[in-house]
Amino acid sequence: MRQQHDTVHVSTRRGLNDITDEVTARLRDSGLRDGLCTVFIRHTSASLVIQENADPAARRDLEAFLDRLVPDGDPLYTHTAEGDDDMPSHVKAALTRTSEQIPFREGELLLGTWQGLYVWEHRSGRHRRELAVHLFGE
Repeated sequence: MRQQHDTVHVSTRRGLNDITDEVTARLRDSGLRDGLCTVFIRHTSASLVIQENADPAARRDLEAFLDRLVPDGDPLYTHTAEGDDDMPSHVKAALTRTSEQIPFREGELLLGTWQGLYVWEHRSGRHRRELAVHLFGE
């Protein structure tokens, strides 16, 4: 068994940003054939999610739901140093995930037909996010 660590930097905008190709490229470059891929986002105001990759309406609906659940500018929050979306982005990240594990076989991620891996950016504007990718296998 071997393992490999890599870092992926992605530019994001608010909503779900597809990173499947970037992670797949790291897997292919590794030469590993069978094992497990772990992706971890190194931020507290964005998260990771495996979600529908065919119909963009599904991603828009998820964003609309989470925005209704945790709206920007809620007077409940005192942590607003970086704007009205500051604390809501942390709450959204706490409600979702900071890592995903995906098995791989024959050098391919075993995602389902309609699944993709996304950085879910919870902040307004554009950001540069860092992901730790750990591949373990043979």
